[in-house]
Amino acid sequence: MKTLGIILLLLGALGTIVFGLQAMEDSESFSFLGMDIAVSSANWTPVIISVVVLLVGVVLTARKKA
Repeated sequence: MKTLGIILLLLGALGTIVFGLQAMEDSESFSFLGMDIAVSSANWTPVIISVVVLLVGVVLTARKKA
């Protein structure tokens, strides 16, 4: 179980970083009355799934055998 936890932890961390950076870059900005307004058009679902996988990996890694 600990090995599975480490694998999930690494995959979740990698997915969170990759999809998080991609989501932050998916924004459009426009100027309105002299102000720059940024509107995010990103899909945050992969980031949320990656964080959940990361948390499951942390729980499986930190869990002690009974």
